[in-house]
Amino acid sequence: MAAAIRTISVDPSRKRWTREEAAALYRAPFNDLLFKAQTIHRANFDPNAVQVSRLLSIKTGGCAEDCGYCSQSARNGADLKASKLMEVERVINEARKAREAGSTRYCMGAAWRSPKERDMETLLAMVKGVKELGMETCMTLGMLNVDQAMRFKEAGLDYYNHNIDTSENHYSNIITTRTFADRLETLSNVREAGLKVCCGGIIGMGEGEVDRVDMLVTLANLPEPPDSVPINMLIPIPGTQLEDAEPVNPIDFVRTIALARIMMPKSHVRLSAGRTEMSDEMQALCFFAGANSIFGGEVLLTADNPGEDKDEALFSRLGIRPMEFSEL
Repeated sequence: MAAAIRTISVDPSRKRWTREEAAALYRAPFNDLLFKAQTIHRANFDPNAVQVSRLLSIKTGGCAEDCGYCSQSARNGADLKASKLMEVERVINEARKAREAGSTRYCMGAAWRSPKERDMETLLAMVKGVKELGMETCMTLGMLNVDQAMRFKEAGLDYYNHNIDTSENHYSNIITTRTFADRLETLSNVREAGLKVCCGGIIGMGEGEVDRVDMLVTLANLPEPPDSVPINMLIPIPGTQLEDAEPVNPIDFVRTIALARIMMPKSHVRLSAGRTEMSDEMQALCFFAGANSIFGGEVLLTADNPGEDKDEALFSRLGIRPMEFSEL
């Protein structure tokens, strides 16, 4: 086992990963795994710079999908009041505040299966308005067809987020109202439109080690790896299918971050949901393992987030700085 990580060639130009290669890395001695991840990270990024994004829920709750982790699903019993789509000016004002707080990318999320035509002009106006602030723009609105993706591209959208959530094998245990193939089709439509792909998953949904490995193999083996890879730690929400899920082992989570960095060396790996339950030490290990993006602010869609003050304090202790616009 100790020699396994040294016998695997990690070539950034490689095109395909196998489960066996990825699993051998995941199971390698922890210090060897982190050393490999940090070496690759330093070859592609400033190891002491972290990109900060902000995520706003522009339409909350009432979603027809049955995602077992989500408080916004109308099929779950979470105590969450549904809201209508926000007004454009309010979204732009919130983006301006985020920019002033140091965020370089503004992400807008709506709890939908897919956007309806009646809302497209409003959504396009949001993209244009945020883009005019000089920020990178990202949206996550559920499934997109090619025409919708093209219109967002023309409006100035930079990134589209659509997570695959977990492995193909475990997917139907979490979601039944759309398929794993549906997820991949949206990613294909987004790439065809020339948008950058933001795609990752959630750790802690009852999946096994092989599911975590398979999820990352799927992402790394896309025609182009995602530009951003958010790795979320499940927040068990009362009323949802996964409210009693077992907590994620911190070392296993760090291993997942390290594997993502090794397999997708040029992608931003984002330490996403669940940071309120992570110790400073766990987050520090994640940064060392190759995470170089976070969501700032006190709210992440409908869940708590550490907030700028706590993040600034941690960054200061670790000697980490937020990425500048010029570095993106």
